[in-house]
Amino acid sequence: MCNKRESVQGVVIVDGLPKQIRVDSCIRHLILSLSNHGYNTVGCCCGHGRYPMTIICRVDGTNRYYDLISGVDVKSKRGGGWYILDNDGYYYVPEVINKN
Repeated sequence: MCNKRESVQGVVIVDGLPKQIRVDSCIRHLILSLSNHGYNTVGCCCGHGRYPMTIICRVDGTNRYYDLISGVDVKSKRGGGWYILDNDGYYYVPEVINKN
């Protein structure tokens, strides 16, 4: 687990094109490896010990998104992202938290 604000720059492939991203330093190698192996990763967070780790992927050629870790479909993109900010400044994906 990394520090809440400890993110690093990385490059992933999204829809066949390279894209600069910020990624939590503790999962940087995982995200870059997934991208290099064909996963269309569009969002990620280690959870910082507060929430579950999430890796949001897009199913190629569709508008379907899912969390690779839980397998839960993420149906909505809120204001530019899948994550919501809690009162303490931590991001989370509600569909993953409320998956019961």
